[in-house]
Formats: sequence, structure tokens, C-alpha cells
Amino acid sequence: MDRRVVPARIIEVLRDIGADVIALQEVIGAGPAGAGQAEEIGAGLGMGWVMNCVRTLRQHQFGNVVLSRYPIVHHSQYDLSWRTCESRNCQRADLDIGGQTLHVYNVHLGTAVLERRYQAGRLASFVHDRRVTGPKVILGDFNEWMRGLATKTLSSLFESVDIAAHLKRRRTYPGLFPVVHLDHIYYEGRVDVASVEMPRTRKALMASDHLPLVANFKIG
Repeated sequence: MDRRVVPARIIEVLRDIGADVIALQEVIGAGPAGAGQAEEIGAGLGMGWVMNCVRTLRQHQFGNVVLSRYPIVHHSQYDLSWRTCESRNCQRADLDIGGQTLHVYNVHLGTAVLERRYQAGRLASFVHDRRVTGPKVILGDFNEWMRGLATKTLSSLFESVDIAAHLKRRRTYPGLFPVVHLDHIYYEGRVDVASVEMPRTRKALMASDHLPLVANFKIG
């Protein structure tokens, strides 16, 4: 709300939530001026992390970050860029959860309708790679204001966390007065949704323009 970027506030919000796995978008990484936000947030939470650099911002890495209390055993990325639009990627982090691998796909889709339609199909092809087996969770900022082409494509191919079944409010953006539901969570395989939360604290409203979307899963 105060138009300031303060990683310490993000750390406080995430610490209060206490999640085991966190997916962030639009994070500034290492560069000439220092280590960046990804390392600061990871250190502040005492969590391992991996960053997917989508592009550079003022000579610093800029992109998605997955943080985890579980060992991260593999990390990769998939190009979702479309034509002349801003570069977009999907980040994949494989986590070792008690000897079982969970594949986490951290997504930030584009703002144009045709761009998202292309990206949804491409994303689905990456997630459905038969060489990647086991439970999968696909989450992030899908930039879909309504039930558009991307949402329809992904909902037809994956199970979707139905926020309306758990909460009275399902809109996540902008945090102060949410009018649209941009953030989604999909899953595939042996994944059960135990509960869904959307913390709307003063601290969360100050820290980000998106409300945090939290899902509790039972894996396997």
C-alpha cells in the first residue's frame, strides 16, 4: 500500500503462515548491487530455495522462486514466452518428501489473452511429460481475470483447488480490495486438498499487492 518493496515484510508474512513450500513470482535475485531478495527471504525463513531467472532488471536476476523445508533434488525451467511479449517461464522444483518426489511448478503467465492461451497449452505439455512421474502441484499467478481460455484449458486437464468450496472470498488481487482471482493452484496424481486459507492481515496487505493463497495438501 505504501509503494515500497521491503523483503523483511514478506519474510514476516511467510513466517506467520509457516508453509513448508512457497512459490513466489517477480523476485529480484543476485546482481552487481548484492545478493538480492531471493537469498534474503530464504535466509530469513531458514529455507532452501531455487530461483528461475526469467529476465534481468537493473542488471539483477528477476523471476520466480521456490522455497522449501524439504530437500530440493532437481530444478529446471520451461520457456513460456510468446512472440514479442515479456519473457515468461515455468519453474519446476522436485522435492523429496519422506522418500517420495513431489513436482512443484511455479507459474507466472502473461497479461494478454492469446498469450495465456498459448502458455496454458505449452504448460500442460510440460507437466504431462511421461518421463516425470509422481504427484504434481501447479501454482502461481495466472493473470486470468475471468474464467478465460487458460483457466478452461488447465481446469480440463488438471484438478483445481476450488477456493469457493473452502472460503467465502476467493479473490486475491489487489489485496486491499480484491476484485479478481488471479492466483490458482492445480494438481495431478496422489494429492488431496485438506484445507485452503487466504490470510488477510494488515501485514499481508502491506507486504504485497496479492493476498497469499495457502493450501494444505496430503501427498501420497
